[in-house]
Amino acid sequence: MMLAKVCVIGSLMQLIGSTSRHIPLSSIKTHLSPEGYRGNFWMNWQYNSRNFFSVRRRFIYPLISVAVALSLFLGTGKPSQALDFLPLLIRGVQVFQLSNVSSQQEFQLGQQMNQQILGGQVRLSRNSEINRYVQNIGERLVPFSNRKNVKYTFQVVDEDSINAFATTGGFVYIHTGLIKAADNEAELASVIAHEMGHIEGKHLLSQMRQQAIASGIATAAGVDRSQIVGLGVNLALNLPRSRQDEFDADRRGLRTMSGAGYGQSAMVSFMQKLQKKSSGSTPAFLSTHPGAGDRVVALRRLINAQPTNSNGGLDAATYRANTRSLR
Repeated sequence: MMLAKVCVIGSLMQLIGSTSRHIPLSSIKTHLSPEGYRGNFWMNWQYNSRNFFSVRRRFIYPLISVAVALSLFLGTGKPSQALDFLPLLIRGVQVFQLSNVSSQQEFQLGQQMNQQILGGQVRLSRNSEINRYVQNIGERLVPFSNRKNVKYTFQVVDEDSINAFATTGGFVYIHTGLIKAADNEAELASVIAHEMGHIEGKHLLSQMRQQAIASGIATAAGVDRSQIVGLGVNLALNLPRSRQDEFDADRRGLRTMSGAGYGQSAMVSFMQKLQKKSSGSTPAFLSTHPGAGDRVVALRRLINAQPTNSNGGLDAATYRANTRSLR
């Protein structure tokens, strides 16, 4: 069986190698600007569409061969073991598998994104009291997530802008500016739960897959892992989520925070607070999390349809005491 797999790999690599000479490769370049990390990851890709139709026939047959080979591998042993053969077959196929990766593979991808984010100009908070406080809130929420097997990592970014974001594999980032903007713990928990909702729904993985295909880096010629990581970082930091993803993350987040005993009204009140602030310059959180008005309406409908007696975390005085080191 192993010999047969090796033969298949060899044949595919030879076939793909002969095909790759006719397929233009896309390139992605990620760099940081001096202004800071917010909005400073640029993804530049080039795709030579003029040659698309001329190479379509040369492209489709190797791709079919790869699909057949994948079906053989995925049909033998455990799926996670089968996926481990993908880098040997063709790195570009990883793009097509982004929506079906295991939790461990998703975590590893999130780790690589985290390294790239922290390797730039993103500075994590050194305030141990605040870091511990955010971590405790996150740990309170995790048992009520639909993806309890995810290894969640909650990190505080030392940045005054009102923002939060998540990548893959459980990595959640909360700005100190957002912590200051919240009036109570439940409002902060609503944002953390919302970001967990994006991870639970695998929204970034879906975005990465769509963008990789649209930009032309998802080809039979392969794609470097760093391109995928850079693409994910850019999407997480700079590009807005779809309205559908925002509604889904709100729904998931509301369920999670309610299960943890936090007052549901906090998600609505914080959203309204951001809307008022947007009368001047739009908060970073709303620039990457669009549709605040419609989301408030949808949240109220969800709350009215599934009311709870939970009202935890609404005390403002307690919250100010817990976050006094930031004041």
